[in-house]
Amino acid sequence: MFQASMRVSVLDLAPITEGGDAAQAFANTLDLARHAERLGFHRYWLAEHHNMPGIASAATSVLISHVACGTKTIRVGAGGIMLPNHAPLQVAEQFGTLASLYPGRIDLGLGRAPGTDHATAHALRRYFEAADMFAQDVVELLHYFEPVQPGQAVRAVPGAGLDVPVWLLGSSLFSARLAAQLGLPFAFASHFAPDAMEHALTMYRREFKPSKRLQQPHTMLALNVVAAESGAQARRLFTTLQQAFVNLRRGRPGLIPAPIDDIEAYWTPLEKSGVEQALACSVVGDEAAVREGIDAFVERHKPDELLITANVFDHAARVRSFEIAAQACRSLA
Repeated sequence: MFQASMRVSVLDLAPITEGGDAAQAFANTLDLARHAERLGFHRYWLAEHHNMPGIASAATSVLISHVACGTKTIRVGAGGIMLPNHAPLQVAEQFGTLASLYPGRIDLGLGRAPGTDHATAHALRRYFEAADMFAQDVVELLHYFEPVQPGQAVRAVPGAGLDVPVWLLGSSLFSARLAAQLGLPFAFASHFAPDAMEHALTMYRREFKPSKRLQQPHTMLALNVVAAESGAQARRLFTTLQQAFVNLRRGRPGLIPAPIDDIEAYWTPLEKSGVEQALACSVVGDEAAVREGIDAFVERHKPDELLITANVFDHAARVRSFEIAAQACRSLA
C-alpha cells in the first residue's frame, strides 16, 4: 500500500474491449477496484455514458453498488452522474440508497453534459435544454439531502438527512463558478479536455464561498497515467486510448481497440494534433518517468486530490499500470 499525503483515486470507464463484452467489463471493474483498495487508492469513481459501445457504465449507480458490495473500505462514487439526464429526486433516492447500504463510502459527482448525443438524449426522455437548468437542479438535489422540514411536501426516501459528499465536475468555467458559489468541491476533466483547466482552477479558488458542506476550496484533477516496465511498453499500451479518440473524432466510436505498433500510420497529422491536445494531461512511461510526470503535474497545478485513469486494453496490463502508478505516487506531497 502506498502512503502519500495527497489523496489519489481511480476513474474507471468500465471499458468493453474488442473480443469482450459488458459482463467481462464488470468483472474487470470489480477486480481492479479490489486491487485499488489493496494498493491504497482513496476513491473509485465510475462515469455515466450512454450509447457508447466501449463504455459499460451507463447504469452508473447500479455499477457503483456492484463495486461497493465487492470491496470493504475504498470510497466508491460517480465521476459523474450527468444530471441533465435525470430528475434530481431520483438521483437523491439512488444515492441515498447507496449511502444507506454502504455508509461513509459513497460519493456523488455531478456533470452538466448529457454524456451522449442528441438522439440518445431524446431516447432518455431528457433534452439538451435540461443543461440550462443545471444550477437549479443541483440546488434542488442538495436540498433533498437536508433534514426534512415541517410541511415539506417532497422528500428523498432514503436520502434526506444523509451525509453524501457532492462534487461538481466540469471541463469549462461554468461548473467551476457554480461549485465556488455553492461551496462544493470541484473536479476538472483534465484527462480529456484540459484547455480551460488553469482558468477554471483560478476562478474556483478566487470565487469560492464557504458552505455547510465545505469551508475551503477543494480541487481534484484527472490525469491519464499509463505505466509499464519500460517506456516503450507503456507507449504501446497508450495507443489504445489514442486510437479510441481518433475513432470518436471520425464519428465511429466502438469497442476499445488493442494496442498497435505504429500509431503514426493510424492517424492523419490533423487527427494527431487534435488527440494530442485532448490528451495533453497524460503521463506515460516506466515507474521513474511516471513518478517524474506526476510530480511535475502536481507541482504545477497544485490540486488537493488526483484522479488517475488508464484505458488499457489488456486487463492484467491495466492492473499492473495502476500498481506502478501507486508506487510512483508514494512521493506525492
